[in-house]
Amino acid sequence: MAQKPLRPCRHPGCSVLTRDGYCDRHRPTHRRRISADYHSWYNLPIWTKRLRPDHLLIEPFCRICASEGKRTRAEVVDHIQPHRGDWQRFTDPTNLQSLCKYHHDQKTAMEMARDRQEARTV
Repeated sequence: MAQKPLRPCRHPGCSVLTRDGYCDRHRPTHRRRISADYHSWYNLPIWTKRLRPDHLLIEPFCRICASEGKRTRAEVVDHIQPHRGDWQRFTDPTNLQSLCKYHHDQKTAMEMARDRQEARTV
């Protein structure tokens, strides 16, 4: 079987030839995200058949758009306070809000940036 051609390492400024993208020196060490431990909860029936659909029936429009005077159909049920693996917070209906994808992605990006900033200062 033919091998992949040799190419320079993907790390900026490294010219070592490799077939795997990165040379041994610059190969990233992938750490599993902490959220991977509880991300599967979103596939459980309590989320897919009860919490999410019930909340979208109660609040079918994006909460942030509504506060701006717009009426946008909600696509995402978001946890107001991130649950971070806390089952009680995950299943608490008072901790849920309906958001459009745009506002959900915006909120999530801000939370992730804040978490990265906190991790740097610790």
